[in-house]
Amino acid sequence: MSLDLPACSDGELAALTLSGRQAAFGEIMRRHQNPIYRLVRGLVGNAEEALDLTQDCFVSAFSHLRKYDGDRPMRAWLSRIAINKCRDWRRRQRVRRFFSFGAPAAEVEKVADDGPSAHASAAAKIELERLTVAIGALPASLQEVLLLRTVEGLSQAEAATALSISGKAVETRLYRARARLTEILIEK
Repeated sequence: MSLDLPACSDGELAALTLSGRQAAFGEIMRRHQNPIYRLVRGLVGNAEEALDLTQDCFVSAFSHLRKYDGDRPMRAWLSRIAINKCRDWRRRQRVRRFFSFGAPAAEVEKVADDGPSAHASAAAKIELERLTVAIGALPASLQEVLLLRTVEGLSQAEAATALSISGKAVETRLYRARARLTEILIEK
Protein backbone atom coordinates (compact mmCIF):
# COMPACT_ATOMS: atom_id res chain seq x y z
CA MET A 1 0.00 0.00 0.00
CA SER A 2 1.35 3.38 -0.99
CA LEU A 3 0.55 6.54 0.92
CA ASP A 4 0.06 9.94 -0.70
CA LEU A 5 2.81 11.66 1.31
CA PRO A 6 2.18 15.18 -0.06
CA ALA A 7 -1.39 14.94 1.26
CA CYS A 8 -0.25 14.03 4.80
CA SER A 9 0.05 16.61 7.55
CA ASP A 10 3.42 17.33 9.14
CA GLY A 11 2.37 15.43 12.25
CA GLU A 12 1.41 12.40 10.17
CA LEU A 13 4.72 12.56 8.31
CA ALA A 14 6.60 12.68 11.61
CA ALA A 15 4.68 9.63 12.86
CA LEU A 16 5.36 7.77 9.60
CA THR A 17 9.06 8.62 9.84
CA LEU A 18 9.20 7.33 13.40
CA SER A 19 7.52 4.10 12.27
CA GLY A 20 10.33 3.54 9.76
CA ARG A 21 9.18 5.19 6.53
CA GLN A 22 12.20 7.23 5.44
CA ALA A 23 10.32 8.74 2.48
CA ALA A 24 8.07 10.58 4.94
CA PHE A 25 11.03 12.57 6.25
CA GLY A 26 11.99 13.30 2.65
CA GLU A 27 8.59 14.93 2.25
CA ILE A 28 9.16 16.99 5.41
CA MET A 29 12.46 18.18 3.96
CA ARG A 30 10.87 18.95 0.59
CA ARG A 31 8.22 21.10 2.28
CA HIS A 32 10.48 23.02 4.63
CA GLN A 33 14.00 23.14 3.18
CA ASN A 34 13.60 26.40 1.24
CA PRO A 35 12.11 28.48 4.10
CA ILE A 36 14.66 27.08 6.56
CA TYR A 37 17.51 27.81 4.14
CA ARG A 38 16.28 31.40 3.66
CA LEU A 39 16.10 31.87 7.42
CA VAL A 40 19.60 30.47 7.96
CA ARG A 41 21.01 32.45 5.01
CA GLY A 42 19.54 35.62 6.49
CA LEU A 43 21.08 34.89 9.88
CA VAL A 44 24.58 33.87 8.81
CA GLY A 45 25.00 35.87 5.60
CA ASN A 46 27.02 33.17 3.82
CA ALA A 47 25.46 30.87 1.22
CA GLU A 48 27.83 27.92 1.73
CA GLU A 49 27.59 28.07 5.51
CA ALA A 50 23.80 28.37 5.17
CA LEU A 51 23.67 25.15 3.12
CA ASP A 52 25.75 23.31 5.72
CA LEU A 53 23.70 24.66 8.62
CA THR A 54 20.42 23.83 6.88
CA GLN A 55 21.65 20.27 6.38
CA ASP A 56 22.69 20.14 10.06
CA CYS A 57 19.24 21.40 11.02
CA PHE A 58 17.51 18.54 9.21
CA VAL A 59 19.95 15.94 10.54
CA SER A 60 19.25 17.21 14.05
CA ALA A 61 15.50 17.26 13.40
CA PHE A 62 15.60 13.66 12.20
CA SER A 63 17.53 12.50 15.25
CA HIS A 64 15.22 14.37 17.65
CA LEU A 65 11.93 13.72 15.85
CA ARG A 66 10.53 11.93 18.90
CA LYS A 67 10.53 15.32 20.69
CA TYR A 68 8.32 16.92 18.02
CA ASP A 69 4.74 17.62 19.12
CA GLY A 70 2.58 16.73 16.12
CA ASP A 71 -0.09 19.22 17.18
CA ARG A 72 2.31 22.15 16.72
CA PRO A 73 3.59 23.61 13.45
CA MET A 74 6.59 21.73 12.07
CA ARG A 75 7.99 24.92 10.53
CA ALA A 76 8.20 26.66 13.91
CA TRP A 77 9.95 23.61 15.40
CA LEU A 78 12.43 23.47 12.53
CA SER A 79 12.97 27.24 12.75
CA ARG A 80 13.87 26.86 16.42
CA ILE A 81 16.45 24.20 15.54
CA ALA A 82 17.84 26.38 12.72
CA ILE A 83 18.15 29.43 14.98
CA ASN A 84 20.00 27.35 17.56
CA LYS A 85 22.36 26.03 14.88
CA CYS A 86 23.02 29.63 13.73
CA ARG A 87 23.71 30.77 17.28
CA ASP A 88 26.18 27.91 17.74
CA TRP A 89 27.82 28.84 14.43
CA ARG A 90 28.18 32.50 15.53
CA ARG A 91 29.79 31.40 18.79
CA ARG A 92 32.26 29.23 16.91
CA GLN A 93 33.04 32.13 14.55
CA ARG A 94 33.83 34.41 17.50
CA VAL A 95 36.14 31.79 18.99
CA ARG A 96 37.89 31.28 15.65
CA ARG A 97 38.37 35.05 15.27
CA PHE A 98 39.77 35.24 18.78
CA PHE A 99 42.28 32.48 18.11
CA SER A 100 43.21 33.82 14.71
CA PHE A 101 44.23 37.07 16.45
CA GLY A 102 41.60 39.19 14.81
CA ALA A 103 42.28 38.26 11.20
CA PRO A 104 39.56 39.78 9.01
CA ALA A 105 36.67 37.46 8.23
CA ALA A 106 36.10 36.49 4.61
CA GLU A 107 33.71 38.75 2.75
CA VAL A 108 30.15 37.57 2.40
CA GLU A 109 29.76 35.61 -0.81
CA LYS A 110 27.40 37.10 -3.34
CA VAL A 111 25.27 34.43 -4.95
CA ALA A 112 23.20 35.15 -8.04
CA ASP A 113 19.59 34.05 -7.99
CA ASP A 114 18.86 31.44 -10.68
CA GLY A 115 15.27 32.58 -11.07
CA PRO A 116 14.03 35.80 -12.58
CA SER A 117 14.98 38.68 -10.33
CA ALA A 118 12.50 41.27 -9.14
CA HIS A 119 15.47 43.54 -8.51
CA ALA A 120 16.68 43.72 -12.08
CA SER A 121 17.64 47.38 -12.12
CA ALA A 122 20.95 48.52 -10.67
CA ALA A 123 19.24 50.93 -8.28
CA ALA A 124 17.12 48.13 -6.85
CA LYS A 125 20.19 45.92 -6.38
CA ILE A 126 22.00 48.69 -4.55
CA GLU A 127 18.99 49.24 -2.32
CA LEU A 128 18.73 45.52 -1.61
CA GLU A 129 22.41 45.38 -0.64
CA ARG A 130 21.92 48.42 1.58
CA LEU A 131 18.96 46.73 3.29
CA THR A 132 20.88 43.44 3.72
CA VAL A 133 23.76 45.28 5.38
CA ALA A 134 21.32 47.17 7.63
CA ILE A 135 19.58 43.94 8.70
CA GLY A 136 22.99 42.40 9.40
CA ALA A 137 23.77 45.33 11.72
CA LEU A 138 20.78 44.53 13.95
CA PRO A 139 21.33 42.57 17.17
CA ALA A 140 20.64 38.85 16.73
CA SER A 141 17.45 38.90 18.83
CA LEU A 142 15.92 41.62 16.62
CA GLN A 143 17.26 40.10 13.42
CA GLU A 144 15.71 36.70 14.18
CA VAL A 145 12.24 38.15 14.85
CA LEU A 146 12.39 40.39 11.77
CA LEU A 147 13.35 37.51 9.47
CA LEU A 148 10.82 35.07 10.91
CA ARG A 149 7.90 37.50 10.78
CA THR A 150 8.54 39.57 7.66
CA VAL A 151 10.66 37.38 5.39
CA GLU A 152 9.41 33.92 6.34
CA GLY A 153 5.86 35.02 7.11
CA LEU A 154 5.47 33.11 10.37
CA SER A 155 2.59 34.21 12.56
CA GLN A 156 3.31 35.90 15.85
CA ALA A 157 2.50 32.69 17.71
CA GLU A 158 4.73 30.56 15.43
CA ALA A 159 7.61 33.01 15.79
CA ALA A 160 7.14 32.99 19.57
CA THR A 161 7.28 29.20 19.56
CA ALA A 162 10.36 29.16 17.35
CA LEU A 163 12.17 31.66 19.58
CA SER A 164 10.85 30.33 22.91
CA ILE A 165 9.52 33.75 23.90
CA SER A 166 6.06 35.20 24.43
CA GLY A 167 3.91 36.59 21.65
CA LYS A 168 4.15 40.03 23.23
CA ALA A 169 7.96 39.78 23.18
CA VAL A 170 7.78 38.99 19.46
CA GLU A 171 5.60 42.04 18.91
CA THR A 172 7.95 44.27 20.92
CA ARG A 173 11.10 42.96 19.24
CA LEU A 174 9.55 43.36 15.80
CA TYR A 175 8.63 46.96 16.58
CA ARG A 176 12.17 47.64 17.85
CA ALA A 177 13.74 45.89 14.86
CA ARG A 178 11.75 47.99 12.41
CA ALA A 179 12.51 51.20 14.30
CA ARG A 180 16.24 50.40 14.50
CA LEU A 181 16.29 49.37 10.84
CA THR A 182 14.75 52.72 9.90
CA GLU A 183 17.40 54.54 11.95
CA ILE A 184 20.21 52.59 10.30
CA LEU A 185 18.86 53.25 6.82
CA ILE A 186 18.46 57.00 7.51
CA GLU A 187 22.03 57.22 8.83
CA LYS A 188 23.53 55.69 5.67
